[in-house]
Amino acid sequence: MLVKAARSAKTAPGPLRAFFNRVQRKHGAGIAAVATARKLAVMIWHILTSGNDYAYAGPAFTAMKLRKVALTAGAPRAYGKAGPGRDYWIKELREREAGYVARVEQAYERMVAARKEKPKKVVPN
Repeated sequence: MLVKAARSAKTAPGPLRAFFNRVQRKHGAGIAAVATARKLAVMIWHILTSGNDYAYAGPAFTAMKLRKVALTAGAPRAYGKAGPGRDYWIKELREREAGYVARVEQAYERMVAARKEKPKKVVPN
């Protein structure tokens, strides 16, 4: 199940996609899927044990998903003022969150590239 999630993570922008692509270029798609699945498992464990939220999740998207789960579980439908789950359907907010995730993915790629660079040796005179 985690491998399927890892394969779908390669289509969504974010640091997991950047990780998948980096490993895929070096070792192939199968190994990249397993490595990303392991990374997902470790992330899930840390999130569950620490009680923190996933740092790169869009707040409007998360609120919409939680509302759908609550409705499926039998929560009453609210009428009147819209809640935070409605924000996902506002195009401007959705695009802002997508831009944030794209910037995080680019930051991850820059970090990996900077880690690969080796400092030039200084030859004493």
